[in-house]
Amino acid sequence: MNNMKIAVYPGSFDPVTCGHMDVIERAAGVFDKVIVAVLNNSEKNATFSADERVEMLERATVELKNVETRAFSGLLVEFVREVGASVIVKGLRAMTDFEQEFQQAHINKRMEPTCDTFFLPTKQMHSFLSSSVVREIARYNGDLTGLVPDEVQEKVIDKLSKI
Repeated sequence: MNNMKIAVYPGSFDPVTCGHMDVIERAAGVFDKVIVAVLNNSEKNATFSADERVEMLERATVELKNVETRAFSGLLVEFVREVGASVIVKGLRAMTDFEQEFQQAHINKRMEPTCDTFFLPTKQMHSFLSSSVVREIARYNGDLTGLVPDEVQEKVIDKLSKI
């Protein structure tokens, strides 16, 4: 029997931030394998395509040998079943995140009783950081140092400064 502990860290990652990377790196230290699951939601107007987001995450996580990135659509619990995970990782920035994520964790547990949610509070230095803040700064060619991984900074600025 395989006792490998696989975790899924879902999100839109539009684009990936240093806050996301903090959660990914810490989860990679806890679980045998972490699958970063990029939500491909046709109802949301993502700035970057799912393929672009996967590619940026792959570049940013290349040194993390137990991390893999995949796009998914549909219900998260279906994806969790498909990859054989038993944990969903959720990063928390503030209490408002917790309320929503706590509710979602209970819904996911109801739909997939074998899956638990693992909450990781972000480091204080990232508590203000969101993809929408990054997009706004990049639109005006602002400095993204320390806000997004160095490996993706140029791509983010190139795309968003043209919008």
